[in-house]
Amino acid sequence: MQELKVAELLIKELRRANRIYGTSFASSHEGYAVMLEELDELFEEIRQKHPDKERLREEAIQVGAMAMKFIMSIDHWAK
Repeated sequence: MQELKVAELLIKELRRANRIYGTSFASSHEGYAVMLEELDELFEEIRQKHPDKERLREEAIQVGAMAMKFIMSIDHWAK
């Protein structure tokens, strides 16, 4: 898959999540917890005897999108 296509998928997922949950994490702790949850979901699929490639892709996209949201949230947190 091309880099540009991957970036488009990450941005699409980020926008979807932002519409539902807001555009920034309230704290680094919240951001970490959300990213960890998404990573756990990816690992759950990885551990399957026959992981589904589409499910792996979907979960990895969610991990990447939440990492982007974390980065974008940093400036919103108190110092």
